[in-house]
Amino acid sequence: MLSVELHAHSSLSYDGRDSVDDLLERAASAGLDALAVTDHDEIAASLRAVDRAPEYGLLGIPGMEVTSAAGHVLALGVEEPIPEGLTFGETLERIRRLGGIAVVPHPFQESRSGVMAHVSRADLAGADAIEVYNSRLLTGRANRQARTFAREHGVPETAGSDAHIAEMVGRAVTLVDAEERSVDAILTAMRKGRTQIDGRRTPWHISFRQAAGGAKRRIRARLASLLE
Repeated sequence: MLSVELHAHSSLSYDGRDSVDDLLERAASAGLDALAVTDHDEIAASLRAVDRAPEYGLLGIPGMEVTSAAGHVLALGVEEPIPEGLTFGETLERIRRLGGIAVVPHPFQESRSGVMAHVSRADLAGADAIEVYNSRLLTGRANRQARTFAREHGVPETAGSDAHIAEMVGRAVTLVDAEERSVDAILTAMRKGRTQIDGRRTPWHISFRQAAGGAKRRIRARLASLLE
C-alpha cells in the first residue's frame, strides 16, 4: 500500500508559494511514497518534480490541475499541458488520450471552481476518480457530498491536501494498493478503485494564510501583466 499525495501546488501556480524542492522535502519527511505536483494550468514544475523525486526517495507523478470550462480537473499521469477552457468532457478525453486519469477535486464546492455548478451528475460519474477528501475545506459538508456521490455511483475515491505551501503536503493522502512502486501501477490501481483515504483537515488559520498569500500573489501577477 503506497501513500500518495495527489494534489499539491508549487510556486509556478498563480496561488502557490514554495519550490519543487520544498514540496519534495516535505513529502519525504512526511513518509510519503509518491507526490504529484498539480499546478494550475502549468506542468513544468511537475515534470521537474518527477526528475528530482528520486533524490528524495520518492516517486514523482506528472500532472496538473486543468481549468476546464466547468471547473477544475486533476490530470494525473500526463506529460503535456492540457489547454484551459475546454468543456468538461473534452478535458477528460484529452487527459485519457495522453495516458492519464481524470480526477475531479472538490466537485461540490462552487467557490473553489468545483464542477458540479456546471455539469450533470451523469457527467461527474464519468470521471476516472473523485477527490472525496480535500483537507482545505473549512467544513466537512462538501467532502461528505463527494464521498456519498462516489459510493453511490461506483467511482474510485481519492484524497488530496490541496497544499499551496509546503508544510501542508501530506495532510490528506491516498493509500493506493498498487502492484509495484511505479506511476503506471499507481494509475492502474486508482482506475480500479484500489484506494483508501487518510486525511486530516488543514487548520483554519493555515487555510486562511494560504488563501491570503494566494490572493496577494494573484494581484501581483495581474499588476505585472498590466505593466508588460
